[in-house]
Amino acid sequence: MKKRSFDLEFKRTIVELVLSGKPVKEVCIEYNLSHSMVNRWKREFSDKSKGLKTVQEFSEEQKELANLRKELREVTMERDILKKAVSIFSKSGR
Repeated sequence: MKKRSFDLEFKRTIVELVLSGKPVKEVCIEYNLSHSMVNRWKREFSDKSKGLKTVQEFSEEQKELANLRKELREVTMERDILKKAVSIFSKSGR
């Protein structure tokens, strides 16, 4: 089954419909959505610390931290590959 993706505005619209009193089941049927998906969006939207942030809404510190974590993963992977290569070459030279 193909995974569907929805933009932030659509998610907010669905959450606003549910919060305005429209039953979740009715919204799910009308927009062909799963009940758990709508509930997850509702939970994310109401979570003050997380919200439904997009990449543009993250602070500069959060962007920098994400970039540094990605770079650390890449460097760690490169280091591990080089360790294995040194191990292989040192065994074959004996």
